[in-house]
This record gives sequence, structure tokens and C-alpha cells, in this order.
Amino acid sequence: MLRYYASKCVQLVCCLAFFASVAIADSPVQSLAAKLSPWIEVATGKAEAFDLRGSASIKIDGKLQEIHLRLTRYDREGFDFAVQHSEYALEIRRREDGIALGLPIHGKVYLGRGASPVSDHLRPEGLIDRTIDTGTSLSIALPILRTSEPEGIAEALISLIGLSRGTEPDEWIKDGYRFRFEGDGKALSAVDGSQRVSIELLDSTDLKPKGLEEWPDMKIVMKDRGEIEQQLARGARRALEVLSPSAKLTKPAAKNRKIDHGELKWVDGQRVAILWGTPEEVGTAHGRLLKTEAMRCIDSVIHAFGTVQTIATGSWFRDDLKDAHSRLAPHIPERHREEITALARSMDVDEQLLLEANVFPELFHCSGFALFGKATKDGKLIHGRVLDYMTAIGLQDCATTFICLVDGGIPFANVGYAGFIGSVSGMNIEQISLGEMGGRGEGKWDGVPMATLMRRALEECSTIEQVKELWTNSPRTCEYYYVFADGKNRSAVGVAATPEKIEFVHPGQSHELLGEGIPDAVVLSAGSRLEELRRRVQKDYGTFDEVSGQQLMCRPVAMNSNLHNVLFVPEDGVLFVANASHDQPAADRPYTRIDLRELLRNIPGNVPAAKETITQNSRYTASDSWVAIADDRSDAQECLKELCWVPTRFDVTFEPARVDRGDLLVRFPSPIQGEIEINNRVAM
Repeated sequence: MLRYYASKCVQLVCCLAFFASVAIADSPVQSLAAKLSPWIEVATGKAEAFDLRGSASIKIDGKLQEIHLRLTRYDREGFDFAVQHSEYALEIRRREDGIALGLPIHGKVYLGRGASPVSDHLRPEGLIDRTIDTGTSLSIALPILRTSEPEGIAEALISLIGLSRGTEPDEWIKDGYRFRFEGDGKALSAVDGSQRVSIELLDSTDLKPKGLEEWPDMKIVMKDRGEIEQQLARGARRALEVLSPSAKLTKPAAKNRKIDHGELKWVDGQRVAILWGTPEEVGTAHGRLLKTEAMRCIDSVIHAFGTVQTIATGSWFRDDLKDAHSRLAPHIPERHREEITALARSMDVDEQLLLEANVFPELFHCSGFALFGKATKDGKLIHGRVLDYMTAIGLQDCATTFICLVDGGIPFANVGYAGFIGSVSGMNIEQISLGEMGGRGEGKWDGVPMATLMRRALEECSTIEQVKELWTNSPRTCEYYYVFADGKNRSAVGVAATPEKIEFVHPGQSHELLGEGIPDAVVLSAGSRLEELRRRVQKDYGTFDEVSGQQLMCRPVAMNSNLHNVLFVPEDGVLFVANASHDQPAADRPYTRIDLRELLRNIPGNVPAAKETITQNSRYTASDSWVAIADDRSDAQECLKELCWVPTRFDVTFEPARVDRGDLLVRFPSPIQGEIEINNRVAM
């Protein structure tokens, strides 16, 4: 609701500003400039004192709703801003010595005193320049506003709109809206049928600002002033980018880059970040390649969503996140903390902020399936994953598929977001793929974060049994559902997990929440989406392939908030990824084919440098150089299938050699494991 209203306000305010210029068509520019002058002074910050009041009756969820706003500026430092609605309300008071955020519905005030922060503050002077950046289309108006000349602004605005005269005096029509100067010109209104928005500019010279602590019957909670202003300033800036994105976000420049331990590639318009090395090297490369996108992710999660959540609940969102992190942190591997620390350092941001952003409490409402054997055209396993989650906060601007080869771990692909190292959708080179779906139980944070468990499975597990064992033996958080799949033996399992228990649902197994079992299939979703997904699977059973598997994830199986969809084909090392745009859910977007094996081949191997000396009892991690080949003849391909193995990373050890048998004894694991243990390690 807040997002919808904010969007309407942006549109209407822009239209009102544009309307003010059209009088140029029939009267001298000087006449129009005189009428526009007070509004321009307010918009450009020249007016140090004013009282702006607005009211709106607009449709939200098909129902007319009343909203009232007031913005009063007292001087160079101080202002009041208030929004009132039947379901939410807020009031901001800013003074030279502090700031307060009041939440009347919750009877709570967050108050911060002291000096204003150096950056990300709400000082009125220059606020437009700090709030509107190149990520929003509104930035095109900045050069015009910076002229501060009514004549120049009037001349420029007339060319941007096409208003026609209405039937009433001073009335103009544009896209169904009727705009009008009223009274002495210090009132503007916009009407569209039953919807109406009006703004009035009053003199504020007689107004006396209230004190920061004058909040009768409300509880005051002291906070750091810098944190309050940063929350509101960065949240507002990011909200404008999401509500009215510029081409910089909707059509980003697709430039490939290479740095130490990292490469950014664009594949059919999608970001693919290839990272390799130690956790510190991977984190550093991540930050260097994707700093801008990672900052947008932080602002979406912490500042934009955090502000809305604070207004909705009355609880300071950052405090809730800090509490979650303090309880989750003991269960996060040290290597992951090292990666986040390096990421924060390379981005020049507060490490604690990034640690908290990485345990952002997700509540996903999603769908997933795995089909194989009789359910697919050629018996090959396909695993679909639908992520329905918060397109409204702009995470699609940060969408990135990561190809990671971290020392000591299994190489993997992680479909995620810049600045976030955990996983919600992924597949590793061992043909294991995973997708999750959120349930209830938010706040049960005494365990391993869901996204950390997912990442660990990608790094550590080469069989579906190992994945199940990891979940069974780890302390879990909240309520989550998963689909785990293994392309090696064409198997899959559905999982229902809470902190207290875990349940596995196997292919063909009936379940009270999922319905009657479907052979060679695992199908997870909820409500009408589950019914539709089951109907589609049963209707075209036995015919599914890479293309028709993608169609299974179309609307309405995917929701309007569909952030990304992935179809994994683990056996081939391939995944198909679709990301949402600002005006389309992922299900309506094209899929991009990403070949994990091919991308991994281009990563330099982590082997000892020529100048290093290999000694007894030393160890290093090597990269497998085997490249699988294909043969058009089916019998030859079956033979090759038995001889081939999956390229991966493995440890090589050096031991003292036997007498007269060379310099060193070299050992490493066999790529193909058998029943005879002594043959599972190679020695030479």
C-alpha cells in the first residue's frame, strides 16, 4: 500500500509541476513565471520557510482512501513532515540539534540528538540533489531545477508535456487528469474521476516549531541520530529509484570486466560474476566487481524495506536485524565471515551492516518441482525453482548469478544478488541442485541461517544423502520447505523443516499438504498455485524437457512478486535463469542459459606457483582438468558416460618417498569412487 501511494504521489506531483508550465502556450513567459515563482522556490530549496499541505483521495486496492500530508520548513536546518492514513502514520521533526521519527499509531517515537551526520542526512538545503540520483528518471529534471530561473524552467517544462485546455478557467487536461491553479495560484489540484489530490502553499512565518521531545502520551526511544537520518535519507533515495527507475537500471551498460580472482560477464543481458580463490580473495573480488549493485541491495533491504517495516510494526527494523544476527552468528562458518569481511572492506562499508544484511530474515512464498524418469521426455532430471519475493523493493536491480570456486569447496552456481553471499537457489558441479520456500516461524533464529545451510550444501555435498544429513544434523531456523535434486542418479526429495523436526517427502509419495503422489516427481507449492502446478505436471506428464519445464513456472504458479525463476538441469551442468524487471515478473521474462562447466573451465587453477618448493607433508588444492566430450552415436555416448567424471577441486598431499622410489609420494582421491577402498585414492 505504501509503495502504491508513493508511486501515485510521484506521478501526481510531477504532473502538477508540469501543468504549471503550460500557460506559456497562450501568455507571456513572464506572466507564467510570476505564478510559478513560489513553487519553484520551494522545489529548489530557496524558500527557507513555508507550510505545504496536501490531501488525497485515491484508490488503493480498488477502494478510495484518504491520505493527508504536511511539510513545514522553519529554517535552513529544521522542518516537520507528517503523513496520516487510517492504517499508518508518521511524523518527522528535524532540528539543528536532533531528529525524531514519530509513529502515532504505535505510540512510539525514535529520537536522536547531537550533530547532523556528514553524509546521508536530511538537511533541507540540497536535499533534492542528495535524494534524486541518476538511478531514477526524475534526475532528468535536476538540471532544469538547478537553474532556479522561473522563465527558464517554464520554457523547458512546456516541451515535456501535452496538456489541452479544459472547459473551466485555468483548467488543463492530461491523461485523464484535470489540473488547475486555484485561488491566488498557491493552490494546485489534480482530479481524475473520483480521485483527487490537492496541494496548498501557506506562509509559515507565524508557526512555532514543536520541541523534539513534545510527544504527549507517546514513548520516546533514544537512537543514534546518524542511524535515523541515514535510514530515512537512503531509504527515500532508493525508493525513488524503484518507483521511477532510469535507463541506468532498466537497461544497464553490459560491460565485461576482469580483475584478480574475479570476472564480470554479461550473458544475454544478465550479470554473471565468476569468483575464485580464498574466502578473502572471493569477497574482495565480489566487492570490486559489484560495489554499486551491492549498495543498492543494502539500501533496498536495510533502508527502504527497513523504513516501511518500522512504520508498519513500530519496531526499529535495524534492532530486529541486529538481534537476529547475534543469535545466528555462532552458526555461520568462519570462512563465510571472512568472505563478508573482505566484501565489506572492498566496498568501504561498515562490516556489521553487511553482516546483518546477509541474515535478512526472508519469508519467501514460492514453488518448486523436480521431474525425472517417466515424467520427462528423455528421463533426464529437471528441477524448477520459483522465487516469489519483494520485487517491490527493487532487488531485481542487483540480480547476479555467481559462479564460485572457493578454495577447499565444491565449485557451484548461485542465483542471487550482489552483496549477498548466501544462497536461495543453486547448483554445484557434483550435480546437486537446491531451492527453498519460506513458511512461518519468523524470529526462531537460534540455528544456522537458511541461506548459510544452502550455501554449505553447494560447497560441501556431492550426494543427496549428504544434503539430507547436513539438514538433519544442523540446528535449523524458522519453517522452510525445500526441493533437493541429484542429477547423477536422477533423484529428488521434498523437505519440510522447522527447528523442532524435519520431514522428507520422496517422489511419488502422497502428503496431506501436497496431495496424492506423482511418480518420479516432487511438487511443492501452496494453495491455488499448488493445484495449478500439479494440474500442469499431470496434464503433460512424460513430455517435459528444458523448454516445457520453464513453462511450468509461468503465471499463476508464479506470483506477481516473482523475483527470479531457475530451471536446473544438473546432469548437463546447465541452468536457465529468468530475473524480474521493474514492470514484469520473472515468469514473463526470457530465460538465459548458463553453463556451469564451461564457465569453470576459464578459472585459473589454484596450483603451486613455479617458484614454490613442494616439500614432504605439504598439501595444496588442485583443479581437475578433465573436459567431458559428447558423441552423436548413442552407444558411444553410453560408453563415455561410464568413463567420464565430473571436474571438481581436490586435495593433493605429498609424503616421504620410499627408498629408491623417487623424491616424493603423491596422493589424491580417484575421480571415480568404487567399493574397494584402496582403489579410491591414487598414489604415484
